[in-house]
Amino acid sequence: MNTDSLPYRGRFAPSPTGALHFGSLVAALGSWLRARHCGGSWIVRIEDLDPPREVPGAAQQQIATLAAFGLVSDEPVLWQHERHAAYAAALAQLVEQNQAFACWCSRSDLERNQGLHRGSCIATADAQRTPAWRLRVPDTIVGFDDLVLGRYEQRLATEVGDFVIRRVEGYFAYQLAVVVDDAAQAITEVVRGADLLDSTPRQILLQRYLGLPTPRYLHLPLALDCAGRKLSKQDSALPVRGDDPLPALRSALAFLGLPTERWRHIGAVAPLLHAAAAAFELRAIPRSSSIVQTHHRLS
Repeated sequence: MNTDSLPYRGRFAPSPTGALHFGSLVAALGSWLRARHCGGSWIVRIEDLDPPREVPGAAQQQIATLAAFGLVSDEPVLWQHERHAAYAAALAQLVEQNQAFACWCSRSDLERNQGLHRGSCIATADAQRTPAWRLRVPDTIVGFDDLVLGRYEQRLATEVGDFVIRRVEGYFAYQLAVVVDDAAQAITEVVRGADLLDSTPRQILLQRYLGLPTPRYLHLPLALDCAGRKLSKQDSALPVRGDDPLPALRSALAFLGLPTERWRHIGAVAPLLHAAAAAFELRAIPRSSSIVQTHHRLS
């Protein structure tokens, strides 16, 4: 089941673990440009599923920063912490179909199996401990055609193993929640950073198990620091500034392959975005990630 014939709906889904940095801006801007170029809707979703990692006030700061860059959700923001009942229903369906199972294996248990869970648990059930819940992964290859990077495939059983969809702490895992929410919001195309490329086969498998549509996927190049690492809020990558958005916006547009020199005369966010959306094209997006300077604020 695919979404090719449906009206375009895209989204940007940050986790509230810190302020938006340049890499976040590239992902948000790329998804917004694609939606606007296709004449579709763009929606913001806050992936607040992991309370211990969340920074108080970060989500509202992210939304405000996006707005300063002209990136405003076309629909009310969806908050994942309000969606636990939907994730629980999906988990119950998978359990009923014998596609999910309780697992008491620890990390040290899995280390004996090259870090993967393959078919059967090493640890025995323990009524004194809370289990995680894992998806039962078949020995099959799952692949898709990325709109920028081309064909990507994984043999999930040997590369990923049976993966967690609800953690020991009781939190629903990203892989399950994103699939349930993409379907609930009728997302037709997922535009996001290439660091999530290898998550896509797991999400496609979940979509098949749950009888949900599979959107198209487009993975953008990553912004790297001087050491070649992905910019990360956890690594204290400097945030972009909402009080002076044009310099960072021009840099993000150039990172995505757009001809920013053509628009040097444009001095406001809205007309710059309008021009960029009209000129946006997939073939201009770089296929490889590249280093950006992070020793100063993009302002």
